[in-house]
Amino acid sequence: MPIASLRDFVNNRKELELMGPLQGRSGHEEHFTMTYSLNLTPIIDVPNGEPVVPIHAVRPDDWAILSEDLPSAQVGFAKANRFAGETGQTVNLPAEDGQIAAVLLGCGEIESDMDAEMRAGQLATALPAGFYRLASLPEDWSERLATIGWGIGGYRFSRYLKDTPDPAMLVLGENVDAASIMDSVRATALGRDLINTPAGDMGPVALQQAAEDLAHAYDADVSVVVGDDLLEQNYPMIHAVGRAAHEAPRLVEIEWGDPDHPRLAVIGKGITFDTGGVNMKSASGARLMKKDMGGAAHALALSSMIMAAKLPVRLHCLLAIAENAVSANAYRPGDVLTSRAGLTVEIDNTDAEGRLVLGDALTKASEDDPVLMIDFATLTGAARVALGPQLPPFFTNRPHLHDAVARHAMAELDPVWPMPLWQPYNAMLRSPIADMKNAGGSFAGSVTAGLFLERFVADMPWMHFDVYGWNPASRPGHPKGADVYAVRALFSWLASGGLNTPMGGADA
Repeated sequence: MPIASLRDFVNNRKELELMGPLQGRSGHEEHFTMTYSLNLTPIIDVPNGEPVVPIHAVRPDDWAILSEDLPSAQVGFAKANRFAGETGQTVNLPAEDGQIAAVLLGCGEIESDMDAEMRAGQLATALPAGFYRLASLPEDWSERLATIGWGIGGYRFSRYLKDTPDPAMLVLGENVDAASIMDSVRATALGRDLINTPAGDMGPVALQQAAEDLAHAYDADVSVVVGDDLLEQNYPMIHAVGRAAHEAPRLVEIEWGDPDHPRLAVIGKGITFDTGGVNMKSASGARLMKKDMGGAAHALALSSMIMAAKLPVRLHCLLAIAENAVSANAYRPGDVLTSRAGLTVEIDNTDAEGRLVLGDALTKASEDDPVLMIDFATLTGAARVALGPQLPPFFTNRPHLHDAVARHAMAELDPVWPMPLWQPYNAMLRSPIADMKNAGGSFAGSVTAGLFLERFVADMPWMHFDVYGWNPASRPGHPKGADVYAVRALFSWLASGGLNTPMGGADA
């Protein structure tokens, strides 16, 4: 196909951009721009004369049926390349002119198809530039999810690259809700771009600006408390964590929607870089700490989906933003902080800072009587030890919500795993000189972190997701690098009326 026409198409189509002036570390004005160009398009946007190549995703039995309808030369080519519909196999079938006539994607037997529809994402970066369509899928696959898999699987972080290849474009089928799919893919791309951006360009000022850009795109209201004003307005733990940094700490709040709708608070940990503070991280431990604002990225991603879909909620998004740096005025092990809730906290470890900023933000969120609070945080290494990088722990003080959210998570191929707020472990947080300490030792680290946060929710219905925000290796639908977890699952639950679920008491 004429590559120039696709390049023109990509260059002329509307980019996914969130523009706004930023004051970077170098002092010059910058803009935060989403680097991801959507690799999905309606058929009406395909340039005249451009071929649209069919994709056949097949299991072994499907391949046996499909091969009866294909030209014998193409079947012979597939067999010569040992294609049998096994998991992950791909073959580009040639046309007489040497171009691609069709694409085969092996899905394997259903019992071994763990990636399911996300497997379509492996084609998004493997195929050459051009236009493609999902022509046939396994009966158990959803075209909507396969399209999302393609969209998020084709993500590339290109902000610092001189040249990037033109994407393989998937033409949307008539049976899918194009708008909702694009909103979902955009939300994932937004979260990934924020996390992937280095701390030098994604400090507290830049993260605030990204939040304001998103809010302005949906006519939402924004308020910000910065620096010493945090002390005056009673956010002492956010201030303590961020006061040593070059850029001041801050609390950013977004309000959107009809005040008469159920109030939903979405809270994100926004530590733009985590040195560990005085309890300094090792070189290897610090290497990926640009991603420690991943909770805020998740909160913005979920907020963007809610606002784009115009869900009937009153959204209150709170981002607790700081850089955990080291200087003469850094907070220290052994210090005692007083929180917004009035609880005193002895600092056992300055590298357990995320729960401190979240404590003040959760307290603020609870003061407005939300129906539900949801927080996201790249909080503990213990969560990764327990469940690895792909599966975020899900804590809630309303255990009857576990099953409903988990069902939506599995249906959306966006899994979470329920974990207990095991109350006896509160003993690990006891301090002899304060109401509590901020770290509970080496045992059950993700549980004790959850128990710490629970102290600040005032018995309001609350969910906590300890996300990793990063893929150590690429897999279908999830390229190596920044990633967003649990957001599609939660949006699905909310869109199905999740806030109408009776919340009950903490022992419900």
